[in-house]
Amino acid sequence: MFERPEAGGTVVLVSLDFGSPDYQDSLNELVLLSQSAGFKVAGTVEGRRSKPDAALFAGSGKVEEIAAAVQEAGAGLVIFNHVLSPIQERNLERALQCRVLDRTALILDIFSQRARSGEGKLQVELAQLKHYATRLVRGWTHLERQRGGIGVRGGPGEKQIELDRRMLANRIRTIETKLKKLEQSRAIQRRARSRGGVLSVSLVGYTNAGKSTLFNRLTRAGAYAADQLFATLDTTSRKLWLPEVGSVVLSDTVGFITQLPHGLVAAFHATLEETAQADLLLHVVDSASPNRDRQVEEVNKVLAEIGAQTVPQVLVYNKIDLTGLAPDVVRDEYGKIAAVRLSARTGEGVDLLKQALIENLARPNFGEGSHERSEC
Repeated sequence: MFERPEAGGTVVLVSLDFGSPDYQDSLNELVLLSQSAGFKVAGTVEGRRSKPDAALFAGSGKVEEIAAAVQEAGAGLVIFNHVLSPIQERNLERALQCRVLDRTALILDIFSQRARSGEGKLQVELAQLKHYATRLVRGWTHLERQRGGIGVRGGPGEKQIELDRRMLANRIRTIETKLKKLEQSRAIQRRARSRGGVLSVSLVGYTNAGKSTLFNRLTRAGAYAADQLFATLDTTSRKLWLPEVGSVVLSDTVGFITQLPHGLVAAFHATLEETAQADLLLHVVDSASPNRDRQVEEVNKVLAEIGAQTVPQVLVYNKIDLTGLAPDVVRDEYGKIAAVRLSARTGEGVDLLKQALIENLARPNFGEGSHERSEC
């Protein structure tokens, strides 16, 4: 659609510090995101600014430094650890003579690679189309050329940008219609489960916290799990039988991350609605990560965005095999297990999690009382 430089497999990363206390964490994530997308990181250009430059985001001097790094590395792509405006993206590509992506586009690219189900692919495509639709607003050079002709090429004098906008709008409407039908089907299934008295539990957490590994440990589902960001996108559900509770539907959901694109949250809203409708959330935390507290906060932000902030939670501090800590639980003032420490990889402490599920789901006053989080 765009006359833009082709992106290669070697990338130069750009990250500017605007005074955020999470700057280094965000940069480390950008490296992991780039590697997860299959790129080879040749180098990183950093800098400090009080605010972004309106035209080039990084300023002309820093752009010259980036251009030199690109030329030295033979890179075909520059990835900014920030959200770029359409005009900034266009100006940067002209100045650097290579493809430029921002953090949002990088995450969208990873999601497009990882989506497996038909619904997942539609959700990612919808988010991508809405993102790239904004890149038409400023008009790229070939979009400003007048096109004549009839039929699919439009009427005499109609600009290519108008045709592209119409094609995007039509495709977006088509996808939204398909997703709406899938959402209605899921709602029917949810009502059937509710009438049958079947409880639902959703696994949530920061990406790469080990949700899928834990899901497989509990259900023996054999779902795909890997030590990479966004290994799982498509929601997977399996039945789990618990003493004193009976059958429970356990669902594994997409992981969250700092600055998760709003378009993705919107596109995955129907899927994430399963989380908001769950009876209990297992909030899986990478206990070996030095950033676990911030990651918990980021997950809770997204949960609030999708209306799941009031759903009871049990915190699951995973990966104790990397910390040397023993399996354990923390109970709240009502005697209910509020947090569990375990290793999904080795299975240590999983029996404690099952006990937490039984206590939280079998209690007559389930859903009442305090749901405050506890440190384990």
